[in-house]
Amino acid sequence: MSRVLVAEGVTKGFGGPPVVDGVSFALARGTITGLIGPNGAGKTTLFNLIAASLAPDRGSITLDGARIDGLRPDEVFARGLARTFQIPRPFPAMTVLENVMLAPQGQPGERFWANWLSPGAVAAEERRNRGRALEWLDFVGLAKLAGQPASVLSGGQRKLLELARVLVAEPKLILLDEPGAGVAPPLLAIIMEKIAALNARGITFLVIEHNMDLVMTLCRPVMVLAQGRLLLEGSPEEVKRDPRVVEAYLG
Repeated sequence: MSRVLVAEGVTKGFGGPPVVDGVSFALARGTITGLIGPNGAGKTTLFNLIAASLAPDRGSITLDGARIDGLRPDEVFARGLARTFQIPRPFPAMTVLENVMLAPQGQPGERFWANWLSPGAVAAEERRNRGRALEWLDFVGLAKLAGQPASVLSGGQRKLLELARVLVAEPKLILLDEPGAGVAPPLLAIIMEKIAALNARGITFLVIEHNMDLVMTLCRPVMVLAQGRLLLEGSPEEVKRDPRVVEAYLG
């Protein structure tokens, strides 16, 4: 199985001991990989390094064989790597549909003169983006709320909106930051179902999550981070049985 993302010796500190300390791993294409660990283990910092919100002090990160460490977040996004956040922040005054239509990059209407010089091309692209956005809103179950302001959505619905927003950009790899956090069980079941369905279509996922039911159900393999270092990687069953994991969580 080919590798979509490879991290080698990735290290990041903020003036003290490294928060991420020499982490190396590879994500196989078409998998859902879980990333777990106690609070303060460095999971979010590692996500920020992969998504280019932070630059590593040492090490390299490659996407489909090309270096992405050192790029801007928008450049990494354009190469097919998208992320969601633990606390989604949609534009509350804009409609649900408008929030999703913001995601595609390189829209001709973003260029100042395009609306005057080629209004037909701008309008055609807008129609295409609208159609794709509605398709993904339907996929995540929010199509009926497309015309409502995003401020009316619950926490779980905002996570579904954020998922639709990254999907319209057609990513090859999605980083999910605690998709189950603060979500009621019925909506969590929907989120898990959508992740599995997208994975069946070929999208690769890396998931930070504290909900062990979600991890054990969806993720193969699971990586465990502790004190900035990768403790082990294995199947959910192997991870549950490993005494180092118990020690990392219980101290």
